[in-house]
Amino acid sequence: MSIMSESSALPASGDRVSLAEAEPHIALGALDGRYRPAVAPLIDHLSEAALNRNRLHVEVEWFLHLCSEQALPGLPVLSEGQIRGLRRVVTDFGPQQIAELAEIEAKTVHDVKAVEYFLARRLESFELGHLAPLVHFACTSEDINNLSYAVGIRDAVTEVWLPAARGTLAGLEELSTAAAEVPMLSRTHGQPATPSTLGKEIAVFVHRLRRQLRRIAGQEYLGKINGATGTYAAHMTAAPEADWAGLAQRFVEHLGLTFNPLTTQIESHDYQAELYADIARFNRILHGLCVDLWSYISIGFFRQIPVAGATGSSTMPHKVNPIRFENAEANLEISNSLLDSLGSTLVESRWQRDLTDSSAQRNIGTALGHSVLALSNVTKGLRQLDVAQEVIAADLDANWEVLGEAIQTVMRAEAIAGTPGMEDPYERLKELTRGRRVDAEKLAEFVSGLGLSEPAQRRLAELTPQGYTGLASQLAQQYGQATEG
Repeated sequence: MSIMSESSALPASGDRVSLAEAEPHIALGALDGRYRPAVAPLIDHLSEAALNRNRLHVEVEWFLHLCSEQALPGLPVLSEGQIRGLRRVVTDFGPQQIAELAEIEAKTVHDVKAVEYFLARRLESFELGHLAPLVHFACTSEDINNLSYAVGIRDAVTEVWLPAARGTLAGLEELSTAAAEVPMLSRTHGQPATPSTLGKEIAVFVHRLRRQLRRIAGQEYLGKINGATGTYAAHMTAAPEADWAGLAQRFVEHLGLTFNPLTTQIESHDYQAELYADIARFNRILHGLCVDLWSYISIGFFRQIPVAGATGSSTMPHKVNPIRFENAEANLEISNSLLDSLGSTLVESRWQRDLTDSSAQRNIGTALGHSVLALSNVTKGLRQLDVAQEVIAADLDANWEVLGEAIQTVMRAEAIAGTPGMEDPYERLKELTRGRRVDAEKLAEFVSGLGLSEPAQRRLAELTPQGYTGLASQLAQQYGQATEG
């Protein structure tokens, strides 16, 4: 019997080895699998373990802050050794501590409570066991969570995302400056249009992306620590003489965050929506760049430098595919889907709070991860581009009709100056050039018969598509090159 006559269906799950049981665990998502090297720095800020370390950081600093402010009667003044030791609990948080915390959470079935117990266990070693009730004092879980997320998001953006984005921008600045004076046929609606320079077209993206980076770099990261419904009710009941609002503000600012003075149980997450909108806008601009570069590659304006040993196609040996820009497009789209969802979800909460934000925020790392991956691909792709000046020049030389704009504009100026015979300049050039290829000889013949003034005649006689770029090179030099800071 032919083997092809038997069923080709995949064996039932019970008849094959389960990949879910493999050790070490196999990643379900691409960011933790195939693309992990590109996004690994985000793990230190936005992973579950990083979130727990940040929670521990907030709990320790709140404990220290209460003692420093003498917020409650009977609080001791901590020694330098005790302060250093408590902060070392955070800096020493690693695989062993992660496992211990997981064991505690398995019993509490509450992640923040597990962190509280984890820290309380360690107080005895600093002769502070009697202060275990001070851990998580007057806090609701969201007091710890909102601050922990703010610290993690801030550090992920400033230490990982922004450096990656600036690296991509630096590559674009280099390309824009190098190609500032390379004349290039522009295309509007995909059709030949007034020439520019390659550097100026790249500089447009440099200018747009740089503006978004300034917004993102100036982002505020808000935090609150005001209790179960944002009223300091438990605080005031326990120690009515303390300035709890001022103490809370000083604490939030001590963490390097901006104090939000008025909230429900949760910090309102408006700053997150603002941040994600700005990053998504940056992503969209970068996506447009990828599409344009891909298109320039497809018409030969750029050659891609082959990577030694790499394969472009499993069947066509000649191919060098623009995979870096295609990969970036896909990851920018995925990033924006998540960022848009986060931005719309996180600003809403039922009455004092619900838990939709709890699940949503666990995807912040994934949203930023796809953007970081795209940035990595664009940066690598830019390094593999070589400007094909001879192809760009040939394209220009085949489209002399784009000078029709220049000629009819000069005719308008001549008409205003009183030169006779300059009627209907646009219509006359339209009749000559629309939908037609016009070479240098035919244009020269047309111009010579117009009766232009001598200076205008000379300017047009000397004009070529390569020279019809206006201020493009100056604009590229002014806006496309690297700037201070």
